[in-house]
Formats: sequence, structure tokens, C-alpha cells
Amino acid sequence: MTDPERGLFLAFEGVEGSGKTTQVARLAAWLRARGADVVVAREPGSTPLGERIREIVLSADLHVPARSELFLMLAARAAFVEQVVRPGVQAGKVVIADRFELSTLAYQGAGRGLPLDEVEACNRVATGGLEPDATLLMDVDPEVGAERQRAAGKAADRMEREEAAFHRRVAEGYRAHEARVAGIVRIDAIGGEEQVHHRVLQALAARFPETFPAAQVIRY
Repeated sequence: MTDPERGLFLAFEGVEGSGKTTQVARLAAWLRARGADVVVAREPGSTPLGERIREIVLSADLHVPARSELFLMLAARAAFVEQVVRPGVQAGKVVIADRFELSTLAYQGAGRGLPLDEVEACNRVATGGLEPDATLLMDVDPEVGAERQRAAGKAADRMEREEAAFHRRVAEGYRAHEARVAGIVRIDAIGGEEQVHHRVLQALAARFPETFPAAQVIRY
């Protein structure tokens, strides 16, 4: 982060059950304990429009065609960027998103099989070119994530109820984009919450030493 007056935009990504939501909460708590002004958000969601769209796309009893799903997600994203991310970053806050554009490339692109170039072009319209300062990809096999969710007794939404082959395509999509999308930081998501949290802090300290001093991470 080169501009001290500008905030930071971080996105957490991963397959279902990868632990990203847990790590978003842990990172936000760590930052707030050190005086940072943090905005925690989720995609789709975090705006009135986004939350309505979330209800639609995750409804377990509703069929949503692939292209309709794409445009619903992007409509929510456009509002999210305009109403949450840009104002937060401009105010010097750390905005942490549970999913962002990489989810669309993995789920609607790789998972649904929509043409990737079209998905990328549509996404650029929705974001206005805004990208996260870093995207933390919580890397875990989809079978491990599914087992975690079963063990937690979580009720499955429409996405989570998709067949195993769909989730494997999503995981492959995430890994394929690691090398071609700027700002992706892969985090080994196997292990306990504390262990994974420490990996997140180490990765962020290496990338943003002004916001995450290495000495603080070591003492954690």
C-alpha cells in the first residue's frame, strides 16, 4: 500500500468449507485489536440490493440458469463496489470481503462452463476496474471442505448442494487462476483455525509491511 491515506481492500476466496469466513472474522478481530478501522463484507451481499440477490442465488428450491446467475452476481457486485468498497478504501479503512471477483471466474466460469473471456469482460463492467489489493485463496480440496461442513451440521444452500463434479471444477478454476490473476496469495487451509490464521498474517506481513508489521505477527 503506497498511499498512507488510502485504505486496503482484501478478498478471501475458496471452495465451500475452505474456512474463509472464519479467517475473515479472525483477521478483522486481529486488526481491530490494533486500532484499525475495518469493514467486513460478503459477496453477494452487504448492500440492500446485494442481500436480496443473495437470497435468490442461494435459495435451495430455485433453478437459476447459468447466465442469469452470472448477471445476478454482477449486479450485486456493482452495488458492493460503489456502496461499500470504494467509500471504505477512500476513507482509509481496511475492507475485507468474503468472496469477490475470483469467485465468479471459478463458479460461473469454471463451474458453470461459461466462456471465461465473456465472464471477465462482464466482471470488469461490474467492478469498474477495481481489484483487491490482495486476494487470499484458501486452498483446500473440495472433498475436505464438504466434510467440514457435514461435521459442522451446516444446512446446504443451492451452491453447496451442487454435485461433487461441479465443486471439483470450481477448485480447479481457482488453482488455474492463481498464476494468471494479479494479487492472489495462496494460503494452505489445512490445519487448525489458529494455524491457518497465522499463515494469513505471515502472508499479509510480507505483502503489506506498513499495515502488518512483521514484529507484531511474530509476537502473535
